[in-house]
Amino acid sequence: MTYQETINYLYQTLPMFSKVGATAIKKDITNTIELCKVLNNPHTQFKTIHIAGTNGKGSTSHMLAAILQTAGYTTGLYTSPHLKDFRERIKVNGKMCEKEFVVDFVEKIQPSIEKIQPSFFEITVAMAFAYFGEQKVDIAIVEVGLGGRLDSTNIITPELAVITNIGWDHMNLLGDSLDKIAFEKAGIIKQNIPVVIGEYLPETKPIFENKAASVQAPIIWAQEKKWVSEWKYQHHQLVIEIADHTTSERETYQLDLPGLYQTKNILTVLASVHQLQKKGWHISLTNIKKALTQVKGLTGLHGRWELIHEHPTVIMDVGHNVDGIKLIVEQLELTSFNHLHIIIGMVKDKDVDSVLHLLPKYATYYFTQAHIPRALDAKILQQKAVDVGLNGKVFDDVNMALHSAKSVAKKDDLILVCGSVFLVGEVIF
Repeated sequence: MTYQETINYLYQTLPMFSKVGATAIKKDITNTIELCKVLNNPHTQFKTIHIAGTNGKGSTSHMLAAILQTAGYTTGLYTSPHLKDFRERIKVNGKMCEKEFVVDFVEKIQPSIEKIQPSFFEITVAMAFAYFGEQKVDIAIVEVGLGGRLDSTNIITPELAVITNIGWDHMNLLGDSLDKIAFEKAGIIKQNIPVVIGEYLPETKPIFENKAASVQAPIIWAQEKKWVSEWKYQHHQLVIEIADHTTSERETYQLDLPGLYQTKNILTVLASVHQLQKKGWHISLTNIKKALTQVKGLTGLHGRWELIHEHPTVIMDVGHNVDGIKLIVEQLELTSFNHLHIIIGMVKDKDVDSVLHLLPKYATYYFTQAHIPRALDAKILQQKAVDVGLNGKVFDDVNMALHSAKSVAKKDDLILVCGSVFLVGEVIF
């Protein structure tokens, strides 16, 4: 098969969560174990960091990858979903895996696909591990797909586990309360392996404490180690001053990821780096500071309060659940603009009504949808929005909506594209 035929085979043959939703999820790790056994267990051939959480997984993963790359380590990075190119999921030192590797891997594993009947995600996990083994990476950052305990990635024994936060998302799969969701995320905590918790809530802290205690895992609460004493925007970058809770020492970091929510993620990243340093990884303060100024360039991260056009300003953000939209609204309150245009599309299995209630009523809305079966019909989204006082027109796709918004926006207006990773992935710029 050609590369495109191979990708079509994967999309059409294997159940894919981004397209069909919950029916694609296989709630155990048996298939991944079987696939990796066929591949001679590549995940045992390199070190890993395992990252779970409701929001911030992607940013945290990419920042850690950038830091390790800058420190001189050959670094694998597995994330999902991709925005534009399937190979974004599997990178080494910021470069996507080769098309030839994808073709060869699928050809080799095809008999096992027919036999095991894995999901799309299970195959991509096995593919990533095989690639990282072949590339002889020093360490791989592995982002959980969904939850943690039963996620396909949870066959690794990492150097470090990281849980960014717990919020309301995927309740139909992970549970209808924060403690149930936390229990699933805490499933990545393993025997004697340190775990960094980025943020905790009264409902979630005991879950993490109990799980860590049961497996003698040292637990590190990032928000109790350091705090953000000051921040400001400077030339489309975020400058953050961070103070140590115990010593009151302060350091300033400049991030090329300008979203205000990075003030939370950076505390998780710094606590994680400290644990790696304690385990013998050679990472200097200079490495950290240099890497954080060029995360996008080093790793190819996109869609996090990303500026893609000026006059008018056009921002893309992959925020798509209640907590993610809350952070976007907070960012909007700190941003200067004349008028706000919001292009939004969502998927059916999100808490759409709660998200719409959070959005500002003064904006002009452009309702649309990604070209996937899971997408919520834009007309239904518009009706739900009208019910909470949000008004706007329906567009067949995100680029038609963006063209319309840019045609009426003034130079000092702000156009925001949000609501779905898949919607952001379809923006042409």
